[in-house]
Amino acid sequence: MKISLIGPAFPLRGGIANFNESLCRTLIRRGDECHIFSFYLQYPKLLFPGTTQYAEEDLSPNLPISHSLSSINPWSWRHTAATIRTEQPDLVLVRYWLPFMAPALGTTLKWLKTKTFHPPVIAIADNIVPHEKRMGDKTLTRYFLKQCDGFVVMSEQVKNDLKDFGVERHVLFQPHPVYDIFGTAPSQQQCRKMLGLEPDGKYVLFFGFIRKYKGLDLLLQAMAENEVRNEGIKLIVAGEFYDDPKEYKDLIVALGLQDRVILHDKYIPKEAVKHYFGACNLVAQPYRDATQSGVTQIAYHFQKPMLVTNVGGLPEMVPHNVAGYVTSAEPEAIAHAIADFFKNNRASAFEKGVRETGARFSWEAFAEKIDGLYSSLKR
Repeated sequence: MKISLIGPAFPLRGGIANFNESLCRTLIRRGDECHIFSFYLQYPKLLFPGTTQYAEEDLSPNLPISHSLSSINPWSWRHTAATIRTEQPDLVLVRYWLPFMAPALGTTLKWLKTKTFHPPVIAIADNIVPHEKRMGDKTLTRYFLKQCDGFVVMSEQVKNDLKDFGVERHVLFQPHPVYDIFGTAPSQQQCRKMLGLEPDGKYVLFFGFIRKYKGLDLLLQAMAENEVRNEGIKLIVAGEFYDDPKEYKDLIVALGLQDRVILHDKYIPKEAVKHYFGACNLVAQPYRDATQSGVTQIAYHFQKPMLVTNVGGLPEMVPHNVAGYVTSAEPEAIAHAIADFFKNNRASAFEKGVRETGARFSWEAFAEKIDGLYSSLKR
C-alpha cells in the first residue's frame, strides 16, 4: 500500500516521534510505501514546558519525512492536505494524543477529502482523554474523531474512552510494540561505570519527562520507607522536569534522600538510553494516571523487570509477579514491592517473564492489526 502517516518525527524528539519512525520503518520493510508528514512547529515556545522540542543528536532516521505542519497555522493544514491528496495514498494514518492538536490534525484530514478522493483514515490514539484536563478538551476531541474512519488503541482504557464519545465500531486494540531503536546495552558494570554508579549497588530507575501524573513524588515517599531504606536501595531519576523541579528537590531534602537519589534532570538522548536501563535492576512507573507507556516497552527491549501502578493500560502490559509488580498508587505499596524485589532476589524469575511477555509485542503484529482494520473499512 501507499500510506501517509501524519504525526511527529525527526528532528522532533520524544516517544511519539520514535514510535512513528519505527512504524514507518516496519511498513517500508514489508514492502509498503510510507511518507511521514510531520511538524515544522509542534508547540509554540510559550506552551512547551521543556528546554527544547528537538533532538540534540544528529541521527537522521533516513526515512521520507516532510515537515509541512504547524499546530497553529491553518495555511500549513491546507498545504499538507493538498500534498497528501497529490500523492493519492491508499490509507492515511494519524497520531492523536492531545486535544490541542485536534484543530490542526482534524482540519488537515477534513480538507484532504474530496468527492472523488476519500482514503480510509485510521487514527492511532495514544489518549482520548488527556492526563491533564483543560476546558474545551471534549469539543476539540469530538471534532477530530469525526474526521476518522477507524481507530487503533494501545490500551483498553482508551477503547472505553472512545465508547464514551459514542465510537464503538472499527476500533481495534493492539499493545504498544517493544522499541527497537536504542541498541544493545553494554554490561551492567560498564553502564554503571559510565554513569558513575556503585558497581554492586541496588538501583531503581525512574525514566522520562517528569509531570505530576507520573507520580515521582509517590516514588520518593516510597524510597523513604524503612523497608526500602534498610536495603540500601538507590533511585536514579533520568528525565527532564516538565513541572517545577523545586517541589521534588525540596521533597528529597525533607525525606532525607540526598544520598540515595541520583538526579539526572535532563533530556536523555537516544544513544544514552541504553546506559540507564543497562545500569538499573528495576524500572518503576508509579503513575497516578496512564493509558499506555513507551517506557514499559523500552524496559522490555532491555529485559528489565518493572513496577507499575494499577492505572490505565499498565497492568495489561506488565503481568503481576511475572514481568514485575502491579501495585496501588500508594507509597507504602510501592515500597513493599521494591523491597520484596531485592530482599527475595526476584530478578532472575522476572527477567524470564519479561523475555516471554515482551515477545508478544512486535511491530509486525501492530502493522498486521492496521491491515485488518483497513480491510474492514474497505468492505
